[in-house]
Amino acid sequence: MGELSIPIGKLARSVGCKVQTIRYYEQIGLLPPPIRTAGAQRRYGEGDQQKLSFIRHARELGFPLPAVRELLALSDEADSDCAKADGIARRQLEAVNRRIAMLSSLRSELERMLRHRHGHRIRECRVIATLADHALCSQDHHAELAES
Repeated sequence: MGELSIPIGKLARSVGCKVQTIRYYEQIGLLPPPIRTAGAQRRYGEGDQQKLSFIRHARELGFPLPAVRELLALSDEADSDCAKADGIARRQLEAVNRRIAMLSSLRSELERMLRHRHGHRIRECRVIATLADHALCSQDHHAELAES
C-alpha cells in the first residue's frame, strides 16, 4: 500500500468515524483536501490518518472544534512552548468540571423527585408535578441548562 492509497471508507473504519465526518472536517478545514484519483476518488495517506485520529481523540475528550483547530496548529509546531496546549486543555477541564457539577445537580434533583413519590396516579406524581412547576425543585438548574 503506497502513501496515498487509503480510500475514504477504509480511513473512516480505521479511526472509528463516519465518511460524512471526514467530509465535514475537510469542508471546515480541519483536514486538507484529499488527493483524488483519475476517477475522482478521494485518497488519503498515513499523515491524514494520524491527523484524523488526533481530531477524533480530541473530540472524544470533548474539545470543541475551535480548540481542536488550535491544537492541530500547535501540533505542527514541534519546538513551540507547550503552554498554549496546556491552556487549551485547562479550559476543557474547567468545562468538564462545570458539566460534571451540573450533571451531579441534575442527578440529585431526579433522585429527590423519585424519593418523594406520593401516589400511583399521575395526579399525585411528583415527577410530573416537579416538571410542571420549577419552584418544586430543590435547586436552580435552569441557568445551568442554558449554558450547556
